[in-house]
Amino acid sequence: MGISEELKRETNKWIEKLEKISFSARTKKGEEYKENIESYIKDSKHFFKQKDYVKAFEAIIWAWAFFEISLDLKLLELKNYGCKEIS
Repeated sequence: MGISEELKRETNKWIEKLEKISFSARTKKGEEYKENIESYIKDSKHFFKQKDYVKAFEAIIWAWAFFEISLDLKLLELKNYGCKEIS
């Protein structure tokens, strides 16, 4: 498998995983982070369509970074993580 194929596969995998997660902002700062996450997902899809797989992968990694950081800072509230409900 070439690097382009691997980038395509990994980018799609992480976009799909992040889009399955339902979450909401707990604070005003959380809303800012949520908007950044959504923007990076959108950017990743845009770059993917442009066949710029490096930028597409980079953007989805930034989305995940914002997501994980905002969870650690308790700025977001998880509704479900993929198919599992969070209690």
